[in-house]
Amino acid sequence: MPREESIAGALIVNILLGCIWHFITYIICISVDDSFYDADKKMYQPHKWERNGRFYSDVLKINRWKDHLPQYVGKDGFSKDHLEEVSVSYLDRFIMETCRAEWNHTMNCLYAVVLFIINDLIMAFGLTVVLFILNLPFAVIQRYNRFRLQKLRRTLIRHEKKLTC
Repeated sequence: MPREESIAGALIVNILLGCIWHFITYIICISVDDSFYDADKKMYQPHKWERNGRFYSDVLKINRWKDHLPQYVGKDGFSKDHLEEVSVSYLDRFIMETCRAEWNHTMNCLYAVVLFIINDLIMAFGLTVVLFILNLPFAVIQRYNRFRLQKLRRTLIRHEKKLTC
C-alpha cells in the first residue's frame, strides 16, 4: 500500500494504478455499444445551473481555453475538432461522441475514490486535484459542445420541416 511507501514510491504506485484505471475505462468506453451514449439519458441532460451551456461561456470563459487543449480522435477515427458536415445524422453521431468522451472523463475522475482508500489524506487530496485538472476540463468541453450541437440540430430540423411544407 502506498501509505507505507516513500513519497516517490507512493507516487509511482498511484501513477501505475491510475494508468491501469484509465486504460480499463478507455477499453470499456470504446467497447460499449453506441446506444449506451444516448444524449437523452439523465447523465447527459442539462442541469438548470448550466443555463444551456451559458454557464460555461459566461463563468468559465470556455471559448478562451477549450481550443488549446489536445483533442482525441475517437472511435472509428471520428474527430470532434470541428464540424465535417451539417446533417442530422452527422450531428447525432457528433452528439453521441460527446457523450462517450464525457462518460470516459467522468469515469476517470472516479479514480479519486481509490486515491482516498490507498493514500493518506494529504496525498489523496493532492493527487485528486491533479486528476480533476486532467479530466474535468475535457468533460466540461463535451457538455458545452453538446448543448451547442443540440441547438444546431433543432434548428436544422426546423429548417428541413419548413422546406418540406
